[in-house]
Amino acid sequence: MGFFDIFKKKNSDTALQKDEGVLKRLKDGLSKTSMKLVGGLENLILGRKKIDDELLEELEELFLTADIGVNTTNKIIEEVRSEVSRDILKNPEELKNSIKQKLLKILSIDNNLKGSDNKPFVILVVGVNGAGKTTSIAKLTNMFKNQGFSVLLAAGDTFRAAAIEQLQIWGDRAGIPVVKQSEGSDSAAVIYDAVESAKAKGIDIVIADTAGRLHNKFNLMNELKKVVKVIGKSIPEAPNEILLVIDATNGQNALLQAKKFKEEIGVTGIILTKLDGTSKGGSIIGIVDELQIPVKFIGFGEKMDDLKPFDPKIFVEALFDK
Repeated sequence: MGFFDIFKKKNSDTALQKDEGVLKRLKDGLSKTSMKLVGGLENLILGRKKIDDELLEELEELFLTADIGVNTTNKIIEEVRSEVSRDILKNPEELKNSIKQKLLKILSIDNNLKGSDNKPFVILVVGVNGAGKTTSIAKLTNMFKNQGFSVLLAAGDTFRAAAIEQLQIWGDRAGIPVVKQSEGSDSAAVIYDAVESAKAKGIDIVIADTAGRLHNKFNLMNELKKVVKVIGKSIPEAPNEILLVIDATNGQNALLQAKKFKEEIGVTGIILTKLDGTSKGGSIIGIVDELQIPVKFIGFGEKMDDLKPFDPKIFVEALFDK
């Protein structure tokens, strides 16, 4: 068992459940997505006596407008159609719970952080501009620090001086060291230095920021590949996690982002941000289903403790508990 295994979720008694009031805050954050998806589903089945082709067509349209995605929508509709034909689903009243269980099944893939016998555990944080990378890093740092881990930050976004300064501010507030160089420095070199420093000092976790980049900018993707390769020279199994920060308000465009990042650098997990205030949170269902990338953390507010390990049961419960 590696040193990092103590952070793994052993059962459904996760931080989301332990933190009193978090379920309510998550429900509030998901309210617009819930109204779009679950509210729409309830309106569809209201007064219906049977599950027929007309209802299934309307259900398909609802899922598409809720940003679940074409492939996942088709999969769910075909499953429902099969259950109706086999008399497993007998009436529209049973449809809501059936959909709930299907969404839970899609989201319930292993999302534990990987165990490791080596220090430091290296987390590379990537994503497009404006997704909330730096804020997510600050919240991750706060969470790990509260768990008793030592953390070092790497200011790998060397394209913007403001990004370096922002990370330094977060580090100063949390009392966390930040390895940085001047704007325009080689990002891979900065992150390599951070990992080497953490090794020398026995620090548990390195969290590395990277410059925001569009998923279709190939030269920037190549720079990320270089970062991954250079980290591996310091610690062969690192980076241990490559976390893609996805803005929930991006809807279906987030699927394209996730697909490209996974193809290019092998994303291991998703940090889903800005759930509060969007009706497009359903997009994460299609991303997980199509790409089999687990959601590892979700952000649903502005507070430092509003980033939590993702629990699919709690998420779906909050989504359906209108």
